[in-house]
Amino acid sequence: MNTVITSREAILDTCRQLVKEHGWSAVNIRTVAAACGVSVGSIYYYFDSKTALTSATVESIWCDIFHFPEPESNFDGFLSCVQWIFDSIRKGSEQYPGFFASHSMNFKGVDQTNGQQLMAQSWEHMQTKLYANLMQDQMIRPEAFNDLLSPQKFVDMVFSLIISAMIRQNYDDSAILEMIRRILY
Repeated sequence: MNTVITSREAILDTCRQLVKEHGWSAVNIRTVAAACGVSVGSIYYYFDSKTALTSATVESIWCDIFHFPEPESNFDGFLSCVQWIFDSIRKGSEQYPGFFASHSMNFKGVDQTNGQQLMAQSWEHMQTKLYANLMQDQMIRPEAFNDLLSPQKFVDMVFSLIISAMIRQNYDDSAILEMIRRILY
């Protein structure tokens, strides 16, 4: 096999393409090497195991789907940020069929913990961006929050609804957006 020099990012680009076209079963060392036109050893140079390759692919796909625009001020407020997340979920579901439902099943035992950590990191990043956008939204009623409903608790609840919608593959955000409007504005 040709041992063309490649890069970690080129390998991950190929992995994302394989997931788009063939699903998770296509992400293994040999298939990725063949798709990249490199030797198996070239893949092992960047990833010491299939688990490392799979983990990096999961992280890469999460970043591809949920790469927030910079700066966050590109959003018109909290509602547009939530709308953007739902749009991203919808597009991600189309781009990577079955990703939200199946990627966690690729991790077993100890590797499952690694997969869960990657997902938790992505979720934490999203919650941080949601919170930042909430705090920057000048249209929120001053009395919207109190000791029982803090901005952080509100973000946690909204994010839980987003995750629930993602798991159920229900990308209709109209009820969640209406709830946010009624509570905040």
